[in-house]
Amino acid sequence: MESSRLCCFATLILMSFCIDLSKSGNANVGVILDLDTPLGKMCKACMTMAVEDRNSNRDHNTTVMIVPHFRDSRGDVVAAASAANNLVKNARVMAILGPQKSTQADLVMDIGDRERVPVISPATRPSSSQVKAIAALLKAFGWREVVIVYENTKFGSGLLPHLTAKLQENNVVVSNMSCISPYADDDQVLDELYALRGMRTRVLIVHMPPDLASRFFQMAKEVGMMSEGYAWLISDPLTSFLSSVDSVAIEAMQGVLGVKAYVPRSEKFRRFAKRLHAENPDMDRTELNVFGLWAYDSMTALGQAIERVKGNSSLARVLRNFASKGLSGDFSITNGELQPSAFEVVNVIGKVDNTVGFWTEKYGISKDVRLDGDEAVYSTEKENLRGILWPGQTSNVPKGWEIPASGKKLRVGVPVRKGFNEYIKVERNQETNAVEATGFCIDVFEEVIRSLPYPVPFEYIPLETTDAWSVEYYDELVYQIYLDVSKRCLVMIFFR
Repeated sequence: MESSRLCCFATLILMSFCIDLSKSGNANVGVILDLDTPLGKMCKACMTMAVEDRNSNRDHNTTVMIVPHFRDSRGDVVAAASAANNLVKNARVMAILGPQKSTQADLVMDIGDRERVPVISPATRPSSSQVKAIAALLKAFGWREVVIVYENTKFGSGLLPHLTAKLQENNVVVSNMSCISPYADDDQVLDELYALRGMRTRVLIVHMPPDLASRFFQMAKEVGMMSEGYAWLISDPLTSFLSSVDSVAIEAMQGVLGVKAYVPRSEKFRRFAKRLHAENPDMDRTELNVFGLWAYDSMTALGQAIERVKGNSSLARVLRNFASKGLSGDFSITNGELQPSAFEVVNVIGKVDNTVGFWTEKYGISKDVRLDGDEAVYSTEKENLRGILWPGQTSNVPKGWEIPASGKKLRVGVPVRKGFNEYIKVERNQETNAVEATGFCIDVFEEVIRSLPYPVPFEYIPLETTDAWSVEYYDELVYQIYLDVSKRCLVMIFFR
């Protein structure tokens, strides 16, 4: 299990400090990874290859040699902090890459801030550009109300401002945001799930690392929330790490929809993947993914930035807006965040995630990836996606909401009176004893209810009176609702 050990070099959070090269012209760079994990090993191998390529002048014209200093955080917060202190005081590094884990990154960045050493943290914020792809999917399926579930760390909350702003822009209501601690036990996770199950919203966006997501989805299945009627969307980097999620969790996640950064399987990619395993025969055969490529590209970008500044400028300023051609394609950092050029939309079916479409800034949703072209017609049509199997093994698109069994109804007061039945008429059904209201006022009210983007169950409450025409009668009813003294109704319909 990969824990929250995310080597997702998707975001570069840097302090604006100048660098200092050693007298030998070498640039000491610290790297903190969880080296006992397959992903940590892959990222170390990719960064080592980037250093070798740069220092051998294989792909770069260089005058500064990068000297990497790797440290193993062993998945522990204290070990990560100790490694950072060691790199700063003993190795005298000019920058630190890592660690992988969001809980470790918070402390390491505090140390970097104190010691005036730039920290390139992969775990504090995900790429914000994916929120546009998520919003496009919501629009494609006509979902107007969602719940967001996220890990209670800087990594988890880092996406929220971007996601909520984009959803608000698209008139999507966030009915609830549920945060779960990375240290939450099973009972605490279950408590959150039971609370979510009691809500009417059935579209849930999940933003958390693989270890927490694995437990979360298994328990979601236990409480019946991976059944027909639910729609689950997962964000990157979780989607890119589905291969590291255990088979039991994958079984629970059937029907989940996710977005992940797209990497073209070019000839350069295939050559690098072959070389990676040839030069690292003892490394676990972890599938090379976008984060391994970003690890290579990030080390390369850091080397290029050091070459540019050479102690005369801010390393952070150079890296904050940086663009180059990398192994992952167009390697572009904007305002400190690595921006993927496209996202892949996948559907968890069986033991794998199946590609059902793509999203790009220029073209929107499409069945095949489109990066270039003259005609740019942005699409959010669900027909531009391949077939999706939703939770409950159904092809029927979830409508996005259900009325919970325990859901309360809106109580609507209607006056019982004689005359003007074409405007409002109240009767009680003799067979069912249900209150039935008809007339122009009722038609207007029910049309408004139907136009809402979410369901509002309601019931009519007859208000008996001998003088339904007097102003005092209506004034008293409105005042009672204002004071919440009368529990009979919350809304009143009347005609004058």
